[in-house]
Amino acid sequence: MVLLIKLLFVPATVFLSALIILSYFTSVPYLSYSGLPYYRSYFSPLPKCDIFRGEWVPEADTPPHYTNETCSYIQEHQNCMKYGRPDLEFLRWRWQPSRCDLPRFDADKFFRLVGNKTLAFVGDSLARNHMQSLLCLLSKVASPKEVTERTDPIKILHYERYNFTIKIIWSPFLVRTEEPDNNSGVFKLYLDEPDGRWLSGVAEFDYMILSGANWFTRQSMFYERGQLVGGSFVALNITSNLTLRYSHRMAFRTALRAINDHGSVKAKVIVRTLSPMSHFEGGSWDKGGDCRRMQPYRSNETTMGDLDLDFYTGQVDEFREAEKAAAVAGVDMVLMDTTGAMLLRPDGHPSRYGHWPEEKRVLSNDCIHWCLPGPVDAWNDMLLQIMSD
Repeated sequence: MVLLIKLLFVPATVFLSALIILSYFTSVPYLSYSGLPYYRSYFSPLPKCDIFRGEWVPEADTPPHYTNETCSYIQEHQNCMKYGRPDLEFLRWRWQPSRCDLPRFDADKFFRLVGNKTLAFVGDSLARNHMQSLLCLLSKVASPKEVTERTDPIKILHYERYNFTIKIIWSPFLVRTEEPDNNSGVFKLYLDEPDGRWLSGVAEFDYMILSGANWFTRQSMFYERGQLVGGSFVALNITSNLTLRYSHRMAFRTALRAINDHGSVKAKVIVRTLSPMSHFEGGSWDKGGDCRRMQPYRSNETTMGDLDLDFYTGQVDEFREAEKAAAVAGVDMVLMDTTGAMLLRPDGHPSRYGHWPEEKRVLSNDCIHWCLPGPVDAWNDMLLQIMSD
């Protein structure tokens, strides 16, 4: 496979498609975002360089930093090469900001920055996807020792040579949550109580990447001050007009307020915006929807709308408010706005290439997570730039 990749990464003429994403889980058309404030106009020109606004440009001559044969940290369901993805065109693109360059990830530089420090990823399986990309990028220089058991909700990896620790903390809702019981499938979300799994250790972190979105689409009941106030996709015995948009926004508000109010946070707090949930075409995720494109969009070929736009707007709004309080509290809080770049990459998902075709599994096509290697590696180009500032 490594030889195959090297042979394929030769100059080639690349033609971009100009098709439009069909829908978000349904056939509802995308909404235009023209006229929104600048931070919601994902590709509008800005007065200074912004690494999050740009285009994906061809880079046929440069192979990926790693493959499935050189990195052992790839989650099986994101191991697209192992499971036979026939095209490698999706690896031939580099994120190019509009008014500056974004250097490729440099593992040696990263280790120089993080010596004697701790980096925590807080979120769901996309936070894990991000972390595993980082582990693969670092594997050219060093490999970590796994400190915790695989079943632990908090996974800890340690690079002894650099005394650098990575933690991945499972907290898909960011707030205190009661898991479903009796196979009900319904989560209880305490929207005004931050999740103690990450809050209890926040004073130890030097860097913290906070993210979330996808799990708020699950069946859930909302609690505030211990009282039921609403729910999503569940029958309620109370009258409420609160939706998953409310639970998502309030969870971010609670998490960011808890960080600012803590009093002992030394970390650079990096709030990563959502990864698009809208790349399914031809049906919803549970009705045969798939993501089979082989090239990125250009920024003028697609728009964001519906739930993606609502969640993105909520996250940025809550960040902007928290950023003001963070300045007063002495907390270094920054936005890692990856959404616009990833909106353009429907070609970068595993789709059906996360398992063998003959396996007798009932699995939906995966248009949520990202192949490794793949476009998600650009998140770590961005991360290193943020950490270097």
